Amino acid sequence: MNITMVKGLFIIAAIYDGVLGLLFLFSPGLAFEMFEVTPPNHFGYVQFPAILLLIFAAMFWRVAQDPIPNRFIMLYGVALKTGYSGLVFYYMLTTGVPQMWVPWAWADLVFLVLFLVSWNYTGQLARASAD
Repeated sequence: MNITMVKGLFIIAAIYDGVLGLLFLFSPGLAFEMFEVTPPNHFGYVQFPAILLLIFAAMFWRVAQDPIPNRFIMLYGVALKTGYSGLVFYYMLTTGVPQMWVPWAWADLVFLVLFLVSWNYTGQLARASAD
């Protein structure tokens, strides 16, 4: 891990969550149609989380610009990715979940691990520069 990799990771995370956020905000029916999943009875249930994804995309972009002073934001990303992947995997193992949500849960699990590695690495850099 190096600082360039941390920046690249958070640029990718910003684009990933930003694209998903835009998709579900402005064309919420498209993903449901593509995966042949019955949409919720009101798209507001999907559009509000889409707005949250756009907010997180902006936060990840901020981390990418200056990772060390913005490393605290990484833990919010860890929480987001834990929440999403945890719920999807829980329902996948219990009552079931539409398949459309599963690939994103795996992607979020990878992001979760990489965010933790980045948080640890930038913490080491911050401590080293403080000495």
